[in-house]
Amino acid sequence: MLSLPDRLLSNPVTRPVPENPIIVIPARLAAARLPGKPLADIAGAPMIVHVWRRAVAAEIGPVVVACGDQAIADAVEAVGGRAVMTDSGHPTGSDRIHQAIARLDPGGTFDAVINVQGDLPLLDPAAIRVAFEGLADPDTDIATLAAPIEDEAALADTSVNKVVAGFADPTRPARALYFSKAVVPWGEGPHYEHIGLYAYRRQALERFVGLPRGVLEQRERLEQLRALESGMRISVSLIAAGRLGVQVDTPADLERARELFKSVIPAQAGIQGGRGQSVSLDPSPGGRPLRAVPGMRGGDERRGL
Repeated sequence: MLSLPDRLLSNPVTRPVPENPIIVIPARLAAARLPGKPLADIAGAPMIVHVWRRAVAAEIGPVVVACGDQAIADAVEAVGGRAVMTDSGHPTGSDRIHQAIARLDPGGTFDAVINVQGDLPLLDPAAIRVAFEGLADPDTDIATLAAPIEDEAALADTSVNKVVAGFADPTRPARALYFSKAVVPWGEGPHYEHIGLYAYRRQALERFVGLPRGVLEQRERLEQLRALESGMRISVSLIAAGRLGVQVDTPADLERARELFKSVIPAQAGIQGGRGQSVSLDPSPGGRPLRAVPGMRGGDERRGL
């Protein structure tokens, strides 16, 4: 029989819905397939700036870029954004955002952390809100997104990560059972591409980064398997593939993003971000702005992000 603490951990039905989220975008220059991609120019602005603007437009909380390199921080600050310097040697984006949030909010007032990848310059801001809403289920530790795979070439491509989840109702989140670069599951039926945007309960992020690397995580080279191997629950919400835009991993992806921006920019003119955004870094509603910490850079604290 489980002890009371074990029962509470295995069935956390009393956990409240997070109400004070923060969005953190991890970024570094040392990408194997496309070095320097956060600063790659798209329609006259660095890619990381486009991602930051999309995150701001989600309007669910303050947005911070967790930088592994000073040049990225400079680009974000130049448009009025907030940047936090982190160690350049972090092995994963999760480790980077964990260091950033620990420096920004050591008291743990922000109760959810949304990890938005820095290579999604065309991401629909509403998709960020969908991921965060996945934490409404008290059993969910981490919420993420997926999109139907409709192209056979993409299905066979090992650079396209797949998620196995049984969507009895495609309009509602389903529990993630496995992630793989292989074509899974077997048999007739839909397949889903995993979109690496994560909404963590704050406690879940703390637990995740402290876990040892899993056997399957190392075999598949997918860090989210660490959570599943340790019994954490990941929920997945479906979105249309078009809401992702393009994930920029290669020079070809970058050129595609540039082409897409030629048609997207007129329709998305309102997604600007910039110096006028009013969301504050203050983690407590109505409280004073969060004081600056070493490594946190950006505009006037009274103005917020």
